[in-house]
Amino acid sequence: MPPLKLVHRPLPALLTLGLFIFTQFSIATEFEIMPIVGNTFSPDLESSDNTTTLATTDEQHLGVAFSWRDSPTGQGQILVNYIARDVTDQDSQAIHAFDTLYTHFSGVALFKDRGYTTTVGLGLGATYFNSDFDSAVYPSFTASVGTRYNFSDNVVFITELRAYATLIKEDSSLFCQNDSCLAQFDGAIWFDSQISVGLAYAF
Repeated sequence: MPPLKLVHRPLPALLTLGLFIFTQFSIATEFEIMPIVGNTFSPDLESSDNTTTLATTDEQHLGVAFSWRDSPTGQGQILVNYIARDVTDQDSQAIHAFDTLYTHFSGVALFKDRGYTTTVGLGLGATYFNSDFDSAVYPSFTASVGTRYNFSDNVVFITELRAYATLIKEDSSLFCQNDSCLAQFDGAIWFDSQISVGLAYAF
């Protein structure tokens, strides 16, 4: 039986290389974490028989964004945004939950001016709807325009207008239980618009 040969494993070298790349990337890149809060303005839903509309409440939203500087005039960003809102049954006046969680990856362009910076962002991701009856995930897009005011080298005050467009199924069972449906979407795209403020901390 021939003697066993020890095979050289490059794992330590790969780990060293990976650590070096990560260190260089971290040195060259500015990261930001940004909590945001604001108000969401939502369209109405349609009743299941298409005879009336069911109003959704315009609620506050809470979110957090993680950003990194990928060029002198641009950022990459991951944004998670949550809305807890309701829809009311017109017949029974019962209130049902219609919560939404947005998760998007965006590119953000930075246009510097004297005293502030204008931002324009475009992104894509997913929308998670959760009602008292069912839940669903759909693809979605987001666009934003805003401003940045530097309080210091590390703290930035953010204002932002943002829109979300979610591609939904008009025959979704999100508001249905068994064979009975409370409401349905009006069209194939669900639009949300938001106004927000936040504080970004750079590190």
